[in-house]
Amino acid sequence: MDPRPVPVAGVVRAAAAALAGAGIDSAGVEARLICAHVLGVDRSRLMLADGLDEAAIAEVDRIVAARAGRGVPLQYLLGTAPSGRLELSVGPGVFIPRPETELLVEWILARLPAPTGGVGPVVVDLCAGSGTIALEIAHARPDARVHAVELHEAALDWLRRNAAARADAGDTPIEIHHGDATDPHLLPRLRGRVAAVVSNPPYIPLTDDLPAEVLGHEPTTALFGGTDGLVVVVPLVDLAASLLAPGGHLAVEHDDTTGAEVAAVVGRRGGFGTVEQHTDLAGRPRFVTATRHDGADDDPTAQKGITR
Repeated sequence: MDPRPVPVAGVVRAAAAALAGAGIDSAGVEARLICAHVLGVDRSRLMLADGLDEAAIAEVDRIVAARAGRGVPLQYLLGTAPSGRLELSVGPGVFIPRPETELLVEWILARLPAPTGGVGPVVVDLCAGSGTIALEIAHARPDARVHAVELHEAALDWLRRNAAARADAGDTPIEIHHGDATDPHLLPRLRGRVAAVVSNPPYIPLTDDLPAEVLGHEPTTALFGGTDGLVVVVPLVDLAASLLAPGGHLAVEHDDTTGAEVAAVVGRRGGFGTVEQHTDLAGRPRFVTATRHDGADDDPTAQKGITR
């Protein structure tokens, strides 16, 4: 075989053609990401690279075959996924971060008490998965004391890996808990002390109408929230109400078909004031927020406002 490197453009074209032939819409983008990953360069500098040798081409072919032939998510194959300001490790057994979650993170960050130079706010991320919410908050607010709760062992392994990597990078370490976000007795030492509870829980109503790469590879435990999508959300809201200090905030992501139902759950469980529904960048209902009453106002029969 010719030992000279093969020009990058030709390898990208071949990879893109194979991906497009498998019906992958963003074939060109994915081909460039794969080649940049194999070469260890930033995508913006890919075309400046000298070329790919035999071993590198074989690795590109391996990734393309897994993506095109078995529909493995690209993030699993590359081992990382963007998460707001961060890049997190992901793989089989953990939900892949989606850009919509960044809106929830930004909403919470805008409402945390301003840094005072002293002890910062306590934040709890329920159903933490890879750590996308917890680690973004810890990165943006070094003074915050962030707790991340995850039930499933495979996801917990990815959470621990990402938390260790972010701590090594200089971020404030988070505290990880192996626990069930539907357990009403979870985190007893934090009761009434938390400034914000955030969650991207399993929330999709049971269905087989999802992309094959999602159904075939991402963990169902991170996707589905029972027939109505609320099996985890309802007890999670109760737990959040018990953890939050007066004036503390709740933000919970939901399926784009269940925004009104999730807002109603938050409103009728008691303990929360005005309930707001928020849309994502595509205009679809995406997360619900609410603020904890002080104790004197905890009347579960009180009318709650719901706004968009």
